[in-house]
Amino acid sequence: GNIENRAASSAAHIYGKNLVSAESSTSASAPFSLSPAGTKQRTDRFFTEGINNTLLHLYIQQADTNRYPGMNAWFGTEFSRTNTWFPFMDLYTDYLKRCNYMLQQGLNIADIAYFIGEDVPKMTGIQEPPLPRGYQFDYINAEVIIRDAFVRNGRITLPHGTSYRVLVLPRQSTMRPELLAKIKKLVQDGGVILGEAPTHSPSLQNQPAADQSVRSMAEELWQGNTNGMVRYGKGMVFSNQSLEQVLAALGEVPDCRIPEGVPFLYAHRGAGDAEIYFVSNQSDKKQKATIGFRVKDGRPERWNAINGERNPLSFTVTNDGTDITLELDRYESAFIVFRKNDYAGSRPTAIRTVPKKLARELALNQPWQLSFASPLSNPAPIQLHQLQDLSTHSGERIKYFSGTITYTAQFHYKPGKDEAVLLDLGEVHHMAKVWLNGVYVGGVWTPPYRLDISQAIKKGKNELKIEVVNNWANRLIGDKIVAEKDRETYVRINSYQPDSPLQPTGLIGPVKLQVQ
Repeated sequence: GNIENRAASSAAHIYGKNLVSAESSTSASAPFSLSPAGTKQRTDRFFTEGINNTLLHLYIQQADTNRYPGMNAWFGTEFSRTNTWFPFMDLYTDYLKRCNYMLQQGLNIADIAYFIGEDVPKMTGIQEPPLPRGYQFDYINAEVIIRDAFVRNGRITLPHGTSYRVLVLPRQSTMRPELLAKIKKLVQDGGVILGEAPTHSPSLQNQPAADQSVRSMAEELWQGNTNGMVRYGKGMVFSNQSLEQVLAALGEVPDCRIPEGVPFLYAHRGAGDAEIYFVSNQSDKKQKATIGFRVKDGRPERWNAINGERNPLSFTVTNDGTDITLELDRYESAFIVFRKNDYAGSRPTAIRTVPKKLARELALNQPWQLSFASPLSNPAPIQLHQLQDLSTHSGERIKYFSGTITYTAQFHYKPGKDEAVLLDLGEVHHMAKVWLNGVYVGGVWTPPYRLDISQAIKKGKNELKIEVVNNWANRLIGDKIVAEKDRETYVRINSYQPDSPLQPTGLIGPVKLQVQ
């Protein structure tokens, strides 16, 4: 994962291929322990590295319809139909499909191309010198440079439109003369390279003339300079410099300026009149930061891939682009989309969109009725006067339950004028779907566990139903405690022990109405 995804996306970007597929959400060793929320951080991370065609791993055919959870392996997240949360998986796949769709638009935007070198065997390159924060990169090979690269507006460009401001050479002393001749032409036409002068060819072809040609061209291009910058034709050659130094000398500001210490990652696609940024919070804590985008026209909007919502954003135009203050919940992500045609005339230097303030918050502390459903035997319904983690319940059958728990409650609501009402479920393990007054209002699978219920809530008495599903893990642990003849679950591999820790289960809350 640390190598292959970037290698695949780089190959797609430099060869003009749109889809970058990846085996996704693979896990191991703990059967039926993951839910989609547990895969989101890593999935979003690799969206920022160019993956845009998610192939979920894995789905095992279940020929025996009477055994649960069914056939399994020591590896893979169980997306199979016998998993508890399979009926809830549309909540997750809707998110994946929206992200894939958005990240397939237009062209990938990156400023740095790291040449991987010509030594063999070769799978991918390295980032040397390191990439500064706020920029993206691809790896590039000799074939594409020689055959396809040209310079347009100071950027090394490929026929399908992908382009780079700086070509970085690896710390190698070898280069074939035909490649160096092409790099020399790119610099002459206005390209910028960072690297050291080669001294000889890695090939035995046309020797000793090949080595002589490499030395001659290197002397012309680097002019004997081993530290700093020289000009050649319309372009520049940098040696023994950091990329920060090179980009500063070129006046190139970060594409997505993320403050130091803020655990955000980003990707950028350019699609006609739209600039599409994907920003991911990779931490388990809510984060708020002012992000600088290298875009100076178009009105920014925040697009939510969880539910498809689109909302305008406050922004300030700076000398370097557009500043936006962005708040992301734990592991939350967002698309920031600039549509350039939104302003027919001049673009304002700043717009403040005032978010709806929280007018009041109403806790739903009334008793909850709980019922349990799974393909195996189930506990009897119970009533809870206070929500709790069901894995800590005193009842053994509830403590080790795996499946769907239906929570129902009634509450009274007195509306104000033109109010928006959100239902905040607090903490959920692991996925939930919600009905209010018989109307399906949506589902949640990752923080924030919050839904807009404005269209379904009514004055007076309201009927709330929440279906919550957990994993099979607790039931598999429970079956390790009882005699083998009394076990109801069937799996090929159950690596749990009787004292394995249970996973939190159910609607833990607190559940609140947030009125705006």
